Amino acid sequence: MKLRWSERSINDLIAIQKYIAQDNPQTAKKWVAKLRQRTRRAAETALAGRIVPEFNQKDIREIFLGNYRIVYRVDNDNNGILVLTVFEGHRLLKL
Repeated sequence: MKLRWSERSINDLIAIQKYIAQDNPQTAKKWVAKLRQRTRRAAETALAGRIVPEFNQKDIREIFLGNYRIVYRVDNDNNGILVLTVFEGHRLLKL
């Protein structure tokens, strides 16, 4: 399965890393690497992610890592996923 990142999701990862790096730059790099790894695994089994309850569409799914939600769209035409956003779960989802 192919894995693509939207501009927004890339910016999300950058913001997450900057925020965590304020306290510990090394931890920030490791955490973002874990988020990326979790997303790579999701691309292999795209339909295993939970349907995002805010949208209730079969092609908009999410996976979790800690408190973070990784929201993606299943892209059957390109045999992969497009990561839409990555954010802390206590925040509201805005697409």
